[in-house]
Amino acid sequence: MTNPADKPSEFVDSLAKGLAILQSLDGSRPEMTLSEVAKTVNLSPAAARRSLITLEHLGFIGRSGKRFHLTPRILTLGSAFYGATGIEEVLQPELRSLVDTFGDASSIATLDGHDVIYIAHVSVQRARRAAANVGVRYPAFATSMGRVLVAGLPDAEREAWLAELKPEALTAKTCIDPDHFAREIEEVCRNGYATTVDQLDYGITAIAVPIRNAEGRTIAALNSSGYTGLVTPEKLVEERLPELRTTASHIAHQLTRYPVLGSVLAP
Repeated sequence: MTNPADKPSEFVDSLAKGLAILQSLDGSRPEMTLSEVAKTVNLSPAAARRSLITLEHLGFIGRSGKRFHLTPRILTLGSAFYGATGIEEVLQPELRSLVDTFGDASSIATLDGHDVIYIAHVSVQRARRAAANVGVRYPAFATSMGRVLVAGLPDAEREAWLAELKPEALTAKTCIDPDHFAREIEEVCRNGYATTVDQLDYGITAIAVPIRNAEGRTIAALNSSGYTGLVTPEKLVEERLPELRTTASHIAHQLTRYPVLGSVLAP
């Protein structure tokens, strides 16, 4: 994990400020005033204003009265990433195959600090539960993919990650005891997969496996999820685990043909 304090000498603070503003405008804060932006990203009003004006001039931010918001141009950044990495060619077909076989939903995510970021997702259902759209991020401790990714860290990195963990309850079933969570990660290390029930949101039961590179390093996680009450962890292990492992292995093999995607996924 990168320490923000360890900035290289060539670090461009103004660029970092602009990116922080773009990231701050999300589903929970789709519009903000100048003062709200400054407070959210911990900038002075003058610095926030300069960044907002620059981003507005470039077309990534618009404004309604005194409130700023993202514009459709921001989507070009994500589409460029998809086009350059081969996600649509490599990952999406594998997820569609899993969903065609089992129904429900399937996703692939990577670890970013203490969160997971969804980079591919296919679902056959819409429901009132935590969205799993591409680009969304969730606390890693509360997801099956996050647990697989944490278990796949080198020992020293995993210990540091666990030491910094400050879990918060997202449902009544969320594991917020750090010692208990550490024991669950040990079990994931032994089993090579993780299951969760209603940890992130009610109604989500999921199983995840690692995607490893040629060196055996976990670089992403693949999951299959269903509705709590319709599936159980035991059922997922029995019916879906073998196919998930086969799919993860197939994806790993394809990375040799898509080196950019392999580089992107590598931690």
